[in-house]
Amino acid sequence: MLLINNKIHYTLRFASAMCFIGHGAFGIITKKIWLNYFAVFGIGSTMGYHLMPWLGAVDILLGLSLLFYPTRAVVLWLVIWGAVTALCRPLSGEPFAEFIERAGNYGAPLTLLILCGIGSKNIKGLFARINPDMLINEKTLAVATTCLRVVVFLLLAGHGWLNMGEKKGLLGQYASIGFSNPVQVAHIAGIFEIAAAAMVLIKPLRPVLIALLVWKIGTELFYPHWELFEWIERGGSYGSILALWFILPKTSLQKHNTHSLTT
Repeated sequence: MLLINNKIHYTLRFASAMCFIGHGAFGIITKKIWLNYFAVFGIGSTMGYHLMPWLGAVDILLGLSLLFYPTRAVVLWLVIWGAVTALCRPLSGEPFAEFIERAGNYGAPLTLLILCGIGSKNIKGLFARINPDMLINEKTLAVATTCLRVVVFLLLAGHGWLNMGEKKGLLGQYASIGFSNPVQVAHIAGIFEIAAAAMVLIKPLRPVLIALLVWKIGTELFYPHWELFEWIERGGSYGSILALWFILPKTSLQKHNTHSLTT
């Protein structure tokens, strides 16, 4: 068995909490674009505006519960809810890249669920507090590492795809910070992100992951409206990259530590 460094646990917990607290804030302020996603389920604008604050409040409460009393039940719900809300974007007519670019929203809690044990022997186990000092086997560690690699690949490739597709919002960001040719900047950024995504999937390197973390944290600051909430909502992206950085060297180190503890 391997003892996982609790930095990975806390990184994924905080990242998932950031995602849902930020997302919930948009419900509280009734972000208009949510009406498109309600329409996927046949919900009109009047009902949609009534539902937004309630759904936002639930998101915030679940995010806070993840910070103060994390349980498998909440983490499992955040995986499902994160995937559903991300999927609403292409279902409402937006590019499919919008779904995969938000892989951190459902990928960070999914990895946490893998590490703390998806299966529980009883209902009580689902609502028991998750222990940050987790003993797991090598297979679980390998699955979690692969999951993070795929998640980081998707979020980078998805954002790169949106850049290559000249997403209006991204072009506006580049223009707002002074670039005279935002289309060219979008293409350069897109090529860089897609190449970085491929590297992470094939052979992730820890120094490169740190550079990508800085890149992601920095570029998500350029939203012209509701900057703070947008940045917080993308916590799953930063957390997934940082957790992958933490988890990559752990197998050999934990084997050594476990052997020392047992001899």
